[in-house]
Amino acid sequence: MTYEPQEDSYLLLEYVKQLAYGKVLDMGTGSGILAKGASYKNDVEEVIAVDIDEQCIEELKKKDIAGVKAFQSNLFGNITEKFDTIVFNPPYLPIEEKDKDVALDGGVKGYEVIEMFLKQAKKHLNPGGIILMVFSNRTGKEQVDKVIEKENYMSELLEKKSLPLLEELYVYKIKII
Repeated sequence: MTYEPQEDSYLLLEYVKQLAYGKVLDMGTGSGILAKGASYKNDVEEVIAVDIDEQCIEELKKKDIAGVKAFQSNLFGNITEKFDTIVFNPPYLPIEEKDKDVALDGGVKGYEVIEMFLKQAKKHLNPGGIILMVFSNRTGKEQVDKVIEKENYMSELLEKKSLPLLEELYVYKIKII
């Protein structure tokens, strides 16, 4: 199922338009909105968009966005390259096994996909490269912060946005220490 852009996608898109540069990876591309936003920047050389869902990739290829290459990958499973910017709007909601939906499922605790991503991302980030990531307080911000520290990254909170039903979104810029 393609994740249709919501508040989190549009919030992260603003920072992609400002900060993405060089060779860009849009991890978990969904609709491709972040890849498309990055592709319009003059200082972006190339955009690769990947998603675990083959249907998302086929739909993105039909859009034929100039400068964007799309293919299927479960996180970094099919990726060998390094990037200057990696953007990630992960599935971050805690989901029970019976309600599984790859577009939303961050694992039972909500941060498991983020943890796997951060463990793998440093092998695919050029020196000085950045990760731009959005997630919700429903994920467990403290847990995400612990994973960032444990994996030897430093993070900068770019924006915190309050939503209805006591939800908050966080946009982080992350670098390797």
